[in-house]
Amino acid sequence: MPRMLDVSDEVRAEIGDEEADRLLAGENAPGSYDCTSCRTPGDSGQERTSTVLFIGDETAVLAFAHATCLPSQVVQVTEEQLQGAVKSITGDRVDLEPDAIVPEQAVLGVTSGLVLIAGELHPALVVEPTGPIVRPGTVGAGDDFLPLLIEQGFMPATELADVPPVLHGWSVLLAMGQLHAVLQPGTNGGQPVAWWQAHQPLLVTDGWRAAANKHQQVLMFAAPVGSIGRQPREDLLRDALDKAAANGKLVAAALPLAGT
Repeated sequence: MPRMLDVSDEVRAEIGDEEADRLLAGENAPGSYDCTSCRTPGDSGQERTSTVLFIGDETAVLAFAHATCLPSQVVQVTEEQLQGAVKSITGDRVDLEPDAIVPEQAVLGVTSGLVLIAGELHPALVVEPTGPIVRPGTVGAGDDFLPLLIEQGFMPATELADVPPVLHGWSVLLAMGQLHAVLQPGTNGGQPVAWWQAHQPLLVTDGWRAAANKHQQVLMFAAPVGSIGRQPREDLLRDALDKAAANGKLVAAALPLAGT
């Protein structure tokens, strides 16, 4: 049966019209899969699903993600990242090369939503990696995601009672009403650089955009992998944020708005 798949033009260009048409017809697409972004189950027969093509130097892997997590896109990775992965997605992919596996490199999952603080709605971005983040140059287990952000000026949030302080030098880039990037200060006072950048601009709701234009800032919350999860509604997202804050697993900052 046909699947609710999104195949972007760039993915189609890489896999070819014939393969793309087979996917859309449901011939090669999986029914159930594990989302390559949030790692929770999905069903391409019941919900919109994005095709995400990972391309290394010699190998390509077509993976699947909830459309609410990632848009359909092509992601360039190193061959080492592909070959060094330990988690196979056999059964949840279309093989473009034998024995291809999805990379284990952590990806930043970004969710937009409105958060009620002190009786007022604020636009927010919630960032949660798909795996542990270690400090550059270190090896071994551990997760340094929150310490690294605290060093950049983000503040630990134990509750969502007040708007977090503004983190100057950082900003959220909106253009043509779509979310493009989270920018951080450049080195030695240079131009801001992308801390996170959407492979394809992400749509935000009219309410979120209106709140962002009103406040001229966006609240960014960040939590380690497994703290928030994929929440289908804003009330559930708020519950997950409150729980992460109470458990000491949340940092926050208000980032000025760049663009409109």
